[in-house]
Amino acid sequence: MAGDGKTVAVGMSGGVDSSVAALALLQQGYRVVGVTCRFCDDGKTAAAERDAQAVCERLGIAHAVFDATKQFERVVVQPFVEGYAAGLTPSPCVGCNALCKIPSLCEAADELGCEFVATGHYARIAQVPLASGGPAAGDGEGRPDASAGFRYAVRTALDGSKDQSYMLSMLAQAQLARLILPLGGMTKPAVRQAAAQAGLPVAQKEESQDICFLGDACDYRAFLAQRGVADRPGPIVLADGTPVGSHDGLHGYTVGQRKGLGVAYREPLYVVAKEAEANRLVVGTADQALIGQVRTGPVSWQAVEGLSEPIRAMVKLRYRSRAVPCVVEPATGGSATVRLNEPQPTTAPGQYAVFYVGDTVIGAAVIGKVVQA
Repeated sequence: MAGDGKTVAVGMSGGVDSSVAALALLQQGYRVVGVTCRFCDDGKTAAAERDAQAVCERLGIAHAVFDATKQFERVVVQPFVEGYAAGLTPSPCVGCNALCKIPSLCEAADELGCEFVATGHYARIAQVPLASGGPAAGDGEGRPDASAGFRYAVRTALDGSKDQSYMLSMLAQAQLARLILPLGGMTKPAVRQAAAQAGLPVAQKEESQDICFLGDACDYRAFLAQRGVADRPGPIVLADGTPVGSHDGLHGYTVGQRKGLGVAYREPLYVVAKEAEANRLVVGTADQALIGQVRTGPVSWQAVEGLSEPIRAMVKLRYRSRAVPCVVEPATGGSATVRLNEPQPTTAPGQYAVFYVGDTVIGAAVIGKVVQA
């Protein structure tokens, strides 16, 4: 069998995806341990731990809880708050996977004596030979050492509607070398069917779509207020500085937002910039809300070691957007300039630009600045 008795720690959130990931690995011959990493200490977390425990009992595998609350606060929650306070729109889940979720799971795996880790993400792992640059599918076992001419990278899921490669785009080589993604070739209906056939108690559990640490109200503005990011009213202006209204606090708005601005104008207006120092919200027309270029912070490379010259690629500028053609140019300090082939709707600094060649992630970085088309 594929697993041949190898040990794997499966990150179990109490949901159907991670539960079926554990089931699939058992069926492939792995020795599986369920691990629930505790990131928040609240009622939702306690319920998730109970659901994960129930699934593990049904599967006949051990279940362990690993406390990662301090690390989660330090590398996910605090940067989220600080980012909004600075006028950015952070994307916490991408950073969480690379800085907290996968590292915590690997640490738990080490304590439990597990060689591999696995999650229920809809994506696949690629082994990319450096000589040819062509990605080859990885199956989570027998992987060659990346130092021997290979690099690891994330590939898109076969089910494009569920693809989560964007969320795993910042993972490092050592993390990818241990990671197995059993659901990369499955659809959501097939996952639910597998859970039902196995009698898993979470087979029909609804998906969570919210930022996990916001609480039941899922109100990020209220969360930020609790963390000391107070409303500071200021002007809403056009690009030329003409006042057209007032805002209640920059953290309540997102670049690209159209609805809820409270501004009467002859045509629809969009948020095109948040000027934190001046406390001004800049708005513009649909044409003014198109961008032709993105400048990023330092790039985390996956399928390539780095860039010495510009390359043609595809880029996703937000999780739910489609990938669009671009040219990625290396810039100072390991950053990149991304020139879009055609103008695109603006995106918010603080989000991630994820670069693809074909179905394979080559790198990702936090967006630092957008340039109008």
